Amino acid sequence: MLNNLKYLYYMKEIAAYISINPEIRFGKPCIKGTRIAVSDILQWLASGMSQEEILSDYPTLSKEHILAALSFAANRESIIKIIAA
Repeated sequence: MLNNLKYLYYMKEIAAYISINPEIRFGKPCIKGTRIAVSDILQWLASGMSQEEILSDYPTLSKEHILAALSFAANRESIIKIIAA
């Protein structure tokens, strides 16, 4: 029961920053109020950009947005592992 409550709280926190709208970026998960996709942030980080560089290049983003994108991706990865098992 406690794990379910933590999961629901976790998803509510992510939902404060991430939205999925079929009219924006073909339904890719994006940072709310922007057209910046979660995958964009992941690609920037993977290419070696620091959080500070991303925040400097995209002033509409905050550190919380970057952390929410990472959390969203990690959660999605764990769901894929559960389905594949």
